[in-house]
Amino acid sequence: MSIWHLVTQAGPVAKGVLLVLVAFSVASWTIIIAKVRACRRAEAESDSFLKVFRESKNLSATYEEARKHPRSPVAALFREGFRELSYHLKGNPTQQDGPTPAPAERLALSDLLQGLHRILRHASLKELSDLERSMIFLATTGSVTPFIGLFGTVWGIMDAFAGIGAAGSANLGAVAPGIAEALVATALGLFAAIPAVIGYNHLLNRIKGLGTRLDLFTLEFLSLAERIAARGR
Repeated sequence: MSIWHLVTQAGPVAKGVLLVLVAFSVASWTIIIAKVRACRRAEAESDSFLKVFRESKNLSATYEEARKHPRSPVAALFREGFRELSYHLKGNPTQQDGPTPAPAERLALSDLLQGLHRILRHASLKELSDLERSMIFLATTGSVTPFIGLFGTVWGIMDAFAGIGAAGSANLGAVAPGIAEALVATALGLFAAIPAVIGYNHLLNRIKGLGTRLDLFTLEFLSLAERIAARGR
């Protein structure tokens, strides 16, 4: 007796449970594949940008290079930090009317660095939040689908025993199809949960690695900004 035959012979409640589990599985695999690709692009573009950043002697040229790496959270951090630093050192380049902002020498160095740190921290949290989007669905799938499958199994076993009671026969041939049908729900629940848990842990580790990279770049950029501001004074 094939699994497909067991599924087609299942009752309406069991079929509903199986459809829910299939939907969870398809959605979790879609998220895993999309997130793995996003993390791979973010890591590759960040490595490429960091190489340019550390070799370049011109921040304006580095800013133009950062715009060519839209998938890199590190490049996004640099763009925000560069705009804030330029605002204080040269005035806001996008401002057309109104008074020119106070130059850096009128602003305490500690205040400048604190402002830069806030900007970089905000940008870092935004980038990590974008990468973590939909991760909660994987955690939910890993936690919930085994219990949904167990519910389908219990329901199927109850249905099988009800059929046995109505038929008045308890031999193995009468019990086995109903029990096998019920256990399909448990198997499908585990099939949905296991990849979701593995994918969640794998992606969480990669996102944490990107978060560490953003923290290190924040310190690197602040050190560079401190040297530039000190020279400007």
